[in-house]
Amino acid sequence: MFNTKKIILSRKIILMGILLVFLLILTACGNNGEEMPQAKENAFLMDTLVQMRAHGENAEIAVEESMERIREIEKLMSKTIETSDIYKLNNNSKTEIEIDNESIIVLEKALKYAKLTDGDFDPTIGALVELWGIGTEDAAVPEQAEIETALANTGYNHLDLADNSAEITKEGVKIDLGGIVKGYAAEEVKKIVQKYNIEHAFVNLGGNVLVIGDKVDGSPWKIGIQDPRQGRGNVMAVVDAVDLTIVTSGNYERYFEENGKLYHHILDPKTGYPADNNLLSVSIISENSFDADALSTAIYVMGLEKGMKFIENMENVYAMFITEELDVYLSSGLKEIVTIKDSDFNIIEGEEIAN
Repeated sequence: MFNTKKIILSRKIILMGILLVFLLILTACGNNGEEMPQAKENAFLMDTLVQMRAHGENAEIAVEESMERIREIEKLMSKTIETSDIYKLNNNSKTEIEIDNESIIVLEKALKYAKLTDGDFDPTIGALVELWGIGTEDAAVPEQAEIETALANTGYNHLDLADNSAEITKEGVKIDLGGIVKGYAAEEVKKIVQKYNIEHAFVNLGGNVLVIGDKVDGSPWKIGIQDPRQGRGNVMAVVDAVDLTIVTSGNYERYFEENGKLYHHILDPKTGYPADNNLLSVSIISENSFDADALSTAIYVMGLEKGMKFIENMENVYAMFITEELDVYLSSGLKEIVTIKDSDFNIIEGEEIAN
C-alpha cells in the first residue's frame, strides 16, 4: 500500500499526442496565507516540452539549475548530438569508448531492466526506431526483410559496460535511451530541489511527471490521466499525489496511419513491430521516475496479463492499464487512490489476473 503520509489519495502538457495531462490549481500563498516566492520555466529539451515550477525562498535558482541540469544530460545522452556519449557509441561499434560516469549509470539501469523484463525493454532498439521513423516525416511501414535486418541488430547482449567505458560489440546495433533518460533527468531535478529545501515543486518532462511535496496550500497535486480516445485536456482519471511520479506510455503518443491501420511508436524488440496487445495505455505510479520511465515502456510491451504479474511482484510500484474495451485494470493498492472521472470506463481490480 502507499504511504499515506507521502501520497494523499483520491497535467500534462501534451506534445505530439503525449497521454498524460497535468491538472494544476496553483496558488502563491502558503497555508498561513503569506506570499511564497515562485519560479517557473518552459523549454524544449530532450526532444520534448519540459515544464517546471517551484515555490519557496530558493525557487528561482532551483529552477534555473534544474533546467541547466537537464541540458547537460541531453548533451551527454542524445543519440543525435555528435559530441554525446551515445552518438559516439552508435558510430564506433566494436570499439571501447570512454564515456561519462552518468552515461554508465543510465546504461546500467537500462541493462538491468532489459534483463528483468527479458528484453521487453531494450536500450539497443535504435535500429528499429530509425527504420520505422515514427514521429518523423519519413514514417512508413518497412518491408519485412528490413525489419528482420533491424531485429538482427537489436539485443542488449551486444552492449558491454566497464567502469568508465562501453562498447557495442556488433556492427549495426544502436542505442536509444528515449525510454529511460527522462526518468533519470527527473530524479536529478529532485536532488536539486531537495538541495535548495524546496518543499513544493513539479517537473513535467514530456509526460514524465514528478511532484515534490504538496502544493503551497497544503493540498495534493492533481495528476490527470488523459482519455486515450480524445485530444489533449480530456481527462478520464485523476490521482491526488504528494512526492509521486506518474509515467504513461500509450499507443498514440506518436503514430502514423497507413492503409487504415495505426502504427504507434512503442516497438516490441522481439517482433520489430509496434506492440499489439489490446492496450491503449499503461501508467506507472511510483516514487522513482528513473525506474518508472523504463517500466512504462516494458509493461506496455508485455501486455495486460504478463505486465500485471510483473508489477504485482514489485514493491512500491503500481500500474494502471487501459484496454481497447475501456476497461481500467488497477494493480493492488490503486483502487482507493485513483478516481475515474468518465463513466465510459469500467474499473477492475487487476490482481486477480496476476494469480
